[in-house]
Amino acid sequence: MSFANPDILYGLLIVPLLVIFLRWAGASRRKALNQLGELALVRRLNRSVNWRGRQMRSILWLFGISLVILAMARPQWGSQVRVVEQEGIQMMVVLDVSKSMLAEDIKPNRLSRAKLEISDLMDRLGGDEIGLVLFSGASFVQFPLTSDYNTARSFLSAASPNSISRPGTELGDAIKTAMTGYDEMHESQKVMLILTDGENHQADVLAAAQEAAKAEILIYTIGFGSQQGEPIPEYGSDGNRIGYLEDQNGQVVLSRLDEDTLREIAKVGKGKYYRARADGSELSNLILELEKLEKAQLDSRFETTKIERFQIFLAGAVVAFLVGECIPMRRRESKSWRVWWSDLRRAIGEKSNRLKPNWMG
Repeated sequence: MSFANPDILYGLLIVPLLVIFLRWAGASRRKALNQLGELALVRRLNRSVNWRGRQMRSILWLFGISLVILAMARPQWGSQVRVVEQEGIQMMVVLDVSKSMLAEDIKPNRLSRAKLEISDLMDRLGGDEIGLVLFSGASFVQFPLTSDYNTARSFLSAASPNSISRPGTELGDAIKTAMTGYDEMHESQKVMLILTDGENHQADVLAAAQEAAKAEILIYTIGFGSQQGEPIPEYGSDGNRIGYLEDQNGQVVLSRLDEDTLREIAKVGKGKYYRARADGSELSNLILELEKLEKAQLDSRFETTKIERFQIFLAGAVVAFLVGECIPMRRRESKSWRVWWSDLRRAIGEKSNRLKPNWMG
């Protein structure tokens, strides 16, 4: 037997504590009763108390609490095999990790905000496969198409400008790299999502987008930044900011959002362009668009799962509680034959005295 939530079993430690408390409470009650008056009188007053029944009720309640804790730990034994069919779309996410994405016109910065949106996207995909391509002056597949979002998040968190040593922003090459990540054996809709500030140092980015469109890949773009421009911070080896990026003339470089390029890419790719906003509404709008796409079967596999048995323990706890509540706290007194004979003689004597004539005294 195994448990899905084994940490819950620590709750069983409360049971011996309850036993100690009940014993202490019982001793305190007996001490208080002994102080009420004469011991014989106190025993007569408590003669009808069902002490054994009270003890049994306490035992049943402790047993029931133990079963509830075991049920919450979700005991499992045995296994079952079932066929799992995964349906959805194939989405390759293309993330800009160039230094310009460190600009802080979107808090905390463009790159951190883009990574947060990709993580939120995984929460809302519902089984679709997702892959990630990182790019700046070069590009590579950070992780291939997968529905294992937890593993994907671990790779996503590691994405930074240090992931690629070559400077620049080669968006056209990144689109071509992402095109190699799709599984041609699946007939599901292929989607490419580009998250960048739009600055491009390569002329053939629209040609790459047209090539993707011919392969029936829908392209959506999300732009990060402002058109006014924002300086690009530089950091030392200790992680502290040491200044801002400067050009050859010593002037601070401003990174501006190139919305025109991103709109053209989305138009060629038959998708849509969204600008990143403070409220994150662009992600909700993107999800609405993705939900309209045709989803096909991505995978079919056998999955072995353990059988949950918490119902047995929960039912046992309910029975223990019900039985405990049915035990009376007081017992019905049954008179012995001596008590009955004494009461009968007393009643006959009282009746004879009432019928005796007055002259008999």
